[in-house]
Amino acid sequence: MFGTGHRSAQAPPIAHRCQGVPAIRATGLHKSYPDVDAVRGVDLTVEQGETFGLLGPNGAGKSTIIAMLCTLAVPTAGHIEVAGHDTRTAPGPVRRSLGIVFQESTLDGELTAAENLRFHADLYAMPKAGLAARIDAMLDLAGLTARRHHLVRTFSGGMRRRLEIARGLLHRPRVLFLDEPTIGLDPQARDRLWAHLREVREREATTIFLTTHYLDEAERCDRIAIVDDGRIVAQGTPAELKSTLAADRIDLRTGDDVAAAVALRERFGIEAVAGPRGLRVQAENGARLVPRLCAGLDVPVYEVTVTRPSLDDVFLHHTGRHIRDESGGDG
Repeated sequence: MFGTGHRSAQAPPIAHRCQGVPAIRATGLHKSYPDVDAVRGVDLTVEQGETFGLLGPNGAGKSTIIAMLCTLAVPTAGHIEVAGHDTRTAPGPVRRSLGIVFQESTLDGELTAAENLRFHADLYAMPKAGLAARIDAMLDLAGLTARRHHLVRTFSGGMRRRLEIARGLLHRPRVLFLDEPTIGLDPQARDRLWAHLREVREREATTIFLTTHYLDEAERCDRIAIVDDGRIVAQGTPAELKSTLAADRIDLRTGDDVAAAVALRERFGIEAVAGPRGLRVQAENGARLVPRLCAGLDVPVYEVTVTRPSLDDVFLHHTGRHIRDESGGDG
């Protein structure tokens, strides 16, 4: 986490924050290094109160984009505003508007939960008046009130993540950045953390900007941007992105897959791909097509499954890779 070092410029209370100003607005972002163009013309707008997901293969430019949004890297070209502040001319107010939870834990395991929050408050030069109540509120939000005096090294992974989110929210940021927030957590802990994030957004009016490689988490975002080779190649709600892939996937298991494949091509003009568990075809409105397929094939059909396009299909379409094949980092 980074502090600001200026006691006089605290983030304004939620009730007094500017209405109608996007939480993040970036236009024409470029970032070049001597041997590579890491980001090549990114435009991005995130509205206040959104949960926004950034997806992309490893090395696609996600980390560089986030570094520029957080003032940790200076764009080669382009313009960024966070909570109405220009990252070039007003980096201090931008940083006070942000909370960051890194992929790797940065808590001090030899301090208690409350002590970790107090240390963060010192970094942000938060005034003493009302600080104790704010720490109490954040521990309550994280469900850690009973563990406030316990050393963090005794906490589970899920408890540490919740405490890190509480720490990131302590100074009332406008935007909370989460880098792979649930990586390494079991499914139950992930579900509890997402319930916690929903409450965070409702109670703190915080915009959430996250990277993730979990499809179910991407589905929970209000909007998603897919970045590849330094560019945003797709952007929209999960439903909008999936609707761009009109074809459903139909999996067939028949009594004679070779004969069925010939019939599909000759009678329906559909090319089937053979797999270990039968045939796979792509077609629009698969549910309506299945009865016709079954009636038009001269071989027994033992099993039919229709699958609507998923975010993984969208990711594969735009990047050539499955999102589940990507690891947590962004090299």
